[in-house]
Amino acid sequence: MAESLIIHLRNGASPQWLVCNSGGEIIVNPMSGTLPQAVTMSAGRRVVAIVPAGEVVTTDSDAPAKGAARLAQVVPYALEERVADEIENLHFAIGERGENGRVPVSVVARRRVDEWLAELRAAGLAPQAIYPEQALVPAMPGQLIVLIDGETTILRTADAPPVVMPTLSLADAFELVLATQRSPVAGLEPAPLGCLLYADQEAWEAHGDAVDAFRDRFTNLKVQLLPAGPITVLAAAAAAGEAVNLLQGSLAVASPLEQGWRAWRIAAGLAAALLLLHVGWRGYELTRLHKSEAALDASIDDAFRAAMPGQQNTTNARRRVAARLAEVRGGGGHGTLLPALAAIASARSAAPTTTIEGITFREGTLNLILNAPDAASLDAIGKQLRAASWQADIVGGSLSGESYRGSLRVRKGGA
Repeated sequence: MAESLIIHLRNGASPQWLVCNSGGEIIVNPMSGTLPQAVTMSAGRRVVAIVPAGEVVTTDSDAPAKGAARLAQVVPYALEERVADEIENLHFAIGERGENGRVPVSVVARRRVDEWLAELRAAGLAPQAIYPEQALVPAMPGQLIVLIDGETTILRTADAPPVVMPTLSLADAFELVLATQRSPVAGLEPAPLGCLLYADQEAWEAHGDAVDAFRDRFTNLKVQLLPAGPITVLAAAAAAGEAVNLLQGSLAVASPLEQGWRAWRIAAGLAAALLLLHVGWRGYELTRLHKSEAALDASIDDAFRAAMPGQQNTTNARRRVAARLAEVRGGGGHGTLLPALAAIASARSAAPTTTIEGITFREGTLNLILNAPDAASLDAIGKQLRAASWQADIVGGSLSGESYRGSLRVRKGGA
């Protein structure tokens, strides 16, 4: 179970503290001293402060507003007539609406909360909750619970907010509670109460007679002495968080997870910014590469149409051009271009003044347009090619001025 360091701040007395788990079991017995002495016990534990009952007014409200934010706006004005100070100087802590439809409220001077927080933080303590004493006094059906703490007495029944009175007015406090008892059924007398009183030895010796005077007004009267003081009665509810925490609104304390996030949020923000920058840059690079690829594909299409006229379908143009180049370079199948050009270059020695005006190559056949001195020169080139095992045919020719212009078709022998 989670553990809490419970610190009881008491007017006119040294603070007390103990360690308690969420099940109400005391792990470290009560001790007293100065607040810095309690710091060593706060490591890894929830820190809770209990403040004097006389400093806080605990009441309730039937304000119909729904939602915490709306209640925080409405409740101060709904309780304005019940508080002595201006509401601007007060801090209102609001709990959850009960089965009776009323909302528990704790009212305290904002100045006092600031003083408690300053005192605790100066000692090195960071409280996650502050509760008033009266809100932690246990409530039991059919019982009046009374806690005498020095000059202050707290009285609590199960169906009403706690009553805080001076201990010197203990008899008046009993009369007030008994007079305001209500029956759960209209028209019937309220059920009699038992009384359980907590006090230290000194308080019981001083006020026992006043308590005994009311013994016959209760079904039973039990007294439990507190050698270590009220903290042992209040600690269980404080550890379990069974009261309205004064640290609300602008005084709310972040959870350990939120505190850790605040410590790391700058680093996390920088990491997120770097991630966004990296993703943006990669996106830009990807877009640029897509554009470059599109431009390259367009260039390949243009080159394909120029290199392979008649082949207008440019699908897989890159692969088809690569395959054709490999075929030409390898000289296999119809790839006779390079050997044919080499043979023509050699055969041209038979008519050195002959010039080549045009060349086309398609499906293993090389078509040459030659400009020779005469038809005999063209025939001499053809003979040289045939002697080199090429098939060479003159497919046309005509005189053009003083020269002869003719066409020569060259194929691999036997093709």
